[in-house]
Amino acid sequence: MTWYRSLYWRIALGFVALLAAMLVVQAVFFTFVIARSGRTLPGQSAAAFAQTVALDVAGALERDAQLDVDKYVREQYANANHPFHIVLANGGVINHGVSSISDPLLRVARARLRRRPERFDRSDRADRTDSDRPFDHDAPGGYGAGGPGAGGFGAGGPGAGGGFRFRPAVILVKDQIVGVVVVPPTAPFGFLLTRFAPTLGLVAGAVLIVGTVLASAVIFGPPRRRLRAVEMAARRLGAGDLSARAPERGGDEIAAVATAFNAMADDLGAREDALLASDGARRQLLADVSHELTTPVTAMRGYLETLTMPELTLDEETRSRYLRIISDETARLERIIGDLLDLARLEGGGGTLMKETILVADLFDRVAARHERACQTARLELHVAIEPGAEMVSGDRVRLEQALQNLAANAIRYAPEGSTLSLAARCCPDGIAISVEDHGPGIPPDHLPHVFDRFYKADASRHGASAGSGLGLSIVKAIVERHGGRVSATSAPGRTVFEVVLPHAILASSMIWFFEKSGQYVRCETRKTDAGTYELVITNADGSEQIERFDDSAALAKRQVELERGLTADGWTGPHGRVM
Repeated sequence: MTWYRSLYWRIALGFVALLAAMLVVQAVFFTFVIARSGRTLPGQSAAAFAQTVALDVAGALERDAQLDVDKYVREQYANANHPFHIVLANGGVINHGVSSISDPLLRVARARLRRRPERFDRSDRADRTDSDRPFDHDAPGGYGAGGPGAGGFGAGGPGAGGGFRFRPAVILVKDQIVGVVVVPPTAPFGFLLTRFAPTLGLVAGAVLIVGTVLASAVIFGPPRRRLRAVEMAARRLGAGDLSARAPERGGDEIAAVATAFNAMADDLGAREDALLASDGARRQLLADVSHELTTPVTAMRGYLETLTMPELTLDEETRSRYLRIISDETARLERIIGDLLDLARLEGGGGTLMKETILVADLFDRVAARHERACQTARLELHVAIEPGAEMVSGDRVRLEQALQNLAANAIRYAPEGSTLSLAARCCPDGIAISVEDHGPGIPPDHLPHVFDRFYKADASRHGASAGSGLGLSIVKAIVERHGGRVSATSAPGRTVFEVVLPHAILASSMIWFFEKSGQYVRCETRKTDAGTYELVITNADGSEQIERFDDSAALAKRQVELERGLTADGWTGPHGRVM
């Protein structure tokens, strides 16, 4: 970036230009005030200054009659801060500090050379000729006639009666008047400007330089350093250093930019950590899948090679046992692949959840029926408990049943013979808590946080002995999270509890759905009345209408499930077009 495009340079140049303009205006104003106030003769009046000049010039002429008065005045009074005029008797005029003498001053000076003292009085102004009339300081080309309150020039200021006598200082050489010195009471603005301009310019330049340096160090220095720190942090972040952070000190715009930058860096860091974790999980998944698939494939290959060996003679019982093992390993391989695909769909958001109001008792009945024989074989007693208010949940019936089946199968696998397997539902602040409890050996505390990981098994020695795929609990977690719930596990020796928390069943104030059979339809509608009760309106295929009333949503939901089961059993398909 070129220097003149820098924000610092633009601000600095603007600041310097403003400071310079302020100094110029201040100098001009100072000069103007000095010109208006006549303060260029400190400690003496204009008449006294005129007398000083007259005596000095007279002494020089007495010493040298051929003196060049004009040159002498320029040399001797080069530093004088007030202009004056010398009118010589031979008609010459020497102007110091100004280019010419005004007509009123010239008339006064020539009258004094003719030894005609002038008297100015405000009361007889109209009785005088132009040569006798005092000049006005506001007239074109004229100087000020006097200080405040003065009506004209005078050696002694205001006299009695409002008049005074003006006497230009005469230059006497050997008792001869060779000229007069006329000093205007105020210096003209142009004279003062040229006189004080070098000094004012030098002071202004020094102030400008010092002010610029101080402003750069005090005003622009800290922001530049802070912006530089933000720039360096951005460059480090761009180079791949996600730990780069900008200082956030201060409460100005730069601090806001630094805060936004750090928030962006934190987000990028979190995303990188997530990507690294995801990549690690992917690698671990590939390794686990390879291992899990290799085990049954290796077993199948070994037995198949044994069965195909021509030199080996096997009896029918051994051959049948080998074939059963191959069949079991094939089923196991099929389960692993199916569970992997199922888990991928759930975690990737694939598939649609058919949410409906589900009776928890129905879920428990399905689990009990599915594992009844396994419980009898293991001599396990199945205990079911549903607290009031926990009768219903909202979700996909098939997926929730799959999750509970996995939890129950896991509990049965590790529960000791003769123990109790408990299925319970209770209300909790987050929704309905469904728990599966067994009295097995428990899960070590260091393994407990990982039980929902893919292919994770707390006891590595039992890895091959388990009939599971190692994905059951991972599938449970994916199903529950798809429903907006959560799953957790607590374990101690002799007691392990897996708990699933699902949202409350939300019964809409109005819901309509249909069942169809052979082109005929049954229309069902639920309504919530103003009194807080519920109605179920059933419109049959022949147009007849049946209305059932319920005091609470639990009873309505139970009747709704029974109705759907009954219609489905009679050959009606549905529900269709469920609208809330």
